[in-house]
Amino acid sequence: MSRVIVIGAGLSGLVAANRLAGKGVDVTLLTKGIGGLQLGQGSIDVLGYAPDRVTNPVLTLSAIASARPAHPYAAIGAEAVHTGIEYLKALLGDLLVGDAEANYQLPTAVGAIRPTCLVQPSMVAGNVTDGARFAIVGLRRLKDFHPKLVAENLSRTPLPDGGRLDARPVMVDVPARDGEVDSSGLTYARAFDDPAFRDRFAAALKPQLNEGETVGLPAVLGLKDRGAWKDLSEKLGHPVFEIPLPPPSVPGMRLNEALTALAKAAGVRVVNGTRAVSARVEDGVVKGVTMATAGAPREFTGEAFVLATGGFESGALAMDSYGSVTETLFGLPLQGLDDGPLVHGDYWSAEQPLFSVGVRVGKDMRVLDAAGAAVHPNLFAAGGIIGGSSRWAEKSGDGIALGSAVRAADSIVEELA
Repeated sequence: MSRVIVIGAGLSGLVAANRLAGKGVDVTLLTKGIGGLQLGQGSIDVLGYAPDRVTNPVLTLSAIASARPAHPYAAIGAEAVHTGIEYLKALLGDLLVGDAEANYQLPTAVGAIRPTCLVQPSMVAGNVTDGARFAIVGLRRLKDFHPKLVAENLSRTPLPDGGRLDARPVMVDVPARDGEVDSSGLTYARAFDDPAFRDRFAAALKPQLNEGETVGLPAVLGLKDRGAWKDLSEKLGHPVFEIPLPPPSVPGMRLNEALTALAKAAGVRVVNGTRAVSARVEDGVVKGVTMATAGAPREFTGEAFVLATGGFESGALAMDSYGSVTETLFGLPLQGLDDGPLVHGDYWSAEQPLFSVGVRVGKDMRVLDAAGAAVHPNLFAAGGIIGGSSRWAEKSGDGIALGSAVRAADSIVEELA
């Protein structure tokens, strides 16, 4: 038996497990897979739109918390989000940079500009500014990145702070593996880990660059070698930045691998590859969670439980053909179900109410019922399972994950002391 069971290995689950273990708590992390970080951009979104583009995420989320009491940030609070940001930066060392009070504005793989709070150092040179000159470089054998699309969209898009930049496409044909004509981003990332490959790539690209250009590349500049992008920049004699690709995301893999390795090094027991199928509750208190392990189901018991299972995207929330929504492990009460139809037909206007469905939490991240009482005194929630916001539209999901994970972990430590 571990003292705390964390269910889910996305950003919130990994941060909660690391923080608990760092405070001396015995933790088991249960996960059916490798978590959702690989599906993201490899950066940390705290608040991007509210609904207009946000420049200071922590300041703006304080205003949201005051105006919208059902929003997760109202319970989490700006202080916990700021603490989560600083904790994650300290935990990961040089893998993330940024400021809780400022958003970067970075190019996407379709040439849009996205606001985000913490980024990997390999992305910083892409922060858009008036008059910047970008060479957007495609890899001929990588089919998920189209430099002409990116460059032309960036050139025609007004920048958030005004002005425009100039971008042009460049194509390079350097195979990641001999004889392979259709390589994945991961294959290229492993190739860029090799200094000899970087030498060959720089030799092919450098003659095509113009003086004063900043080089934008698909985000495949190394998986294990954190300095691969910097070495390539020095070889080219130009600043270099990465543009994240559609999932799976190499920058997301970097975050996942680093946080998982840190958790294991801190003593977290990680049980991977099995699904949580049921929970045992006695006298209102959660006693254990059963996993569908090979051979026979296995129960994991603890004194406190952190539900970090995500939302609809992970199967933690499910809607049947009658429109009934359920939380699939504990059968928890959900907020957002009584506000009218969950899905409307005008898909280009107001957001779908369904996206805001999830559990309600108190300031200590305990799951609450409609009357505001704890459903189970030892059950806490973190991340995407918490309702009250459209995380994808606001670009607030990572901030919610960080703040709620820190709040839940610290509440549990205080409770167990």
